[in-house]
Amino acid sequence: MPAREPGSRRLLVVLHGLGDSMEGYRWMPEQLRLPWLNYLLVNAPDPYFTGFSWYDIYDNPGPGVARSRKLLFALLDGLPERGFAPEQTAMFGFSQGCLMTLETGVRYPRRLAGLIGVSGYAHEPERLLAEASPVAREQEFLLTHGTLDPLIPIGPVRRQVELLRQGGLRIEWREFEKEHTIAGDAELAVIREFLKGRFGAAE
Repeated sequence: MPAREPGSRRLLVVLHGLGDSMEGYRWMPEQLRLPWLNYLLVNAPDPYFTGFSWYDIYDNPGPGVARSRKLLFALLDGLPERGFAPEQTAMFGFSQGCLMTLETGVRYPRRLAGLIGVSGYAHEPERLLAEASPVAREQEFLLTHGTLDPLIPIGPVRRQVELLRQGGLRIEWREFEKEHTIAGDAELAVIREFLKGRFGAAE
C-alpha cells in the first residue's frame, strides 16, 4: 500500500495474528495518518480456518517459528532491490505477528528503523538473547500489551520483557487497559509517535 507522499522510501512491514490475514490491516494507513509511510501487508504461510498462522500453537511452535523467521529474513533481504533499505524499514506485528517481529528484530543481521509488537510474547527468550545478532542491541523495540488480555496474560509477558531488557535489548514497554486487541486512538498514538521518532519525521 503506497505512501500518499510520492517517492517516499519508508516502509512498515505488517504481520497479522493467528487466523487473520493481510486483509485485517488495510485500515492501518488511514488510522496512523503518516503520509510518508508505505505499507507491506504480509500473509503468514500456513492456512488456519479463514486466515493464516505463523506457527503451530497446539504442539511444538519451534519449527514453525524458525521456518517463518527464515521467510521473513528472505523478505527483508529482497526489499533493497525494491527501493526499501533496512534502515528505512520498520516492522509491526500483532499477537503471533508480535512474536515473529521479536524473532526477526533480535536475529536479523542488519539494523532496522524500528520494531513494534502488540499483544504478543517471546518464544524461548533466553535462547533468543543467546542467538541475538551483532546489531540486536542497537535495534529499537516498542512492545505493548493489555492488562485485561484473556488469551496472553500480561504477567508472564512482563517478566519476559524484563529479561530481554536485562539482556541489553532496547525496549519501550507500554500497558493499556484492553483485552487482546489494539486499544483504539490511545495505542495508535503511541505507535504513531514511535514511528515518527524512529524515522525522524516531524509529521
